[in-house]
Amino acid sequence: MMTIAISAAAMPYNTARNEALFLADKMAYELGLTATQYEAVYEINLDYLLNVDTRADVFGFWWEVRNRDLRYVLSTWQYDRFMASEWFYRPVVWGTGGWTFSIYTRYGVGRMFYHRPAVFVTFKGGHSHRGGSFYAGHHFDKPNPPRGHGNHNNGNHNYNHNNGNWNHGGNHNGNHNGNGNHNPSINHGNRPMTGNG
Repeated sequence: MMTIAISAAAMPYNTARNEALFLADKMAYELGLTATQYEAVYEINLDYLLNVDTRADVFGFWWEVRNRDLRYVLSTWQYDRFMASEWFYRPVVWGTGGWTFSIYTRYGVGRMFYHRPAVFVTFKGGHSHRGGSFYAGHHFDKPNPPRGHGNHNNGNHNYNHNNGNWNHGGNHNGNHNGNGNHNPSINHGNRPMTGNG
């Protein structure tokens, strides 16, 4: 199990950008994000990380803004899975000597499933406002829940709300966006990308 910690000060832009990308990549993989959701989730994560300056910020105002914005972007079932996954819901933890990123308790450094979102180069932060949500008026294609989600069970797909694990009853390579369609803007090879895409 690996963790990444940085010093307890304002997060440098490049660090925040790379951590937001890594987190969005894993959210895309586990939550079946569409291309528009992937870009928005990257932006939301970057805004949050750029605003974490003190221990109080980890689960303070900007964390609440992040969660509010994600409610506009994710479908109900995706948001439920997001909240049940500690490494997504609480992405930053205050540790001795600095911040620790929860995502590294689940994924190793450098393993990327998808290409960078188009906004990776152009978005510098600033969509999260103290007023309303930037994402409230936008339309996002939201995938249907995977088969077996909800109260019924077809025997193959079970979501465990206690630990956030998804059991597909077989191998799954992340090739679908949740509604049975392939998403052409995302790398869907059987082998995850490595490095920064």
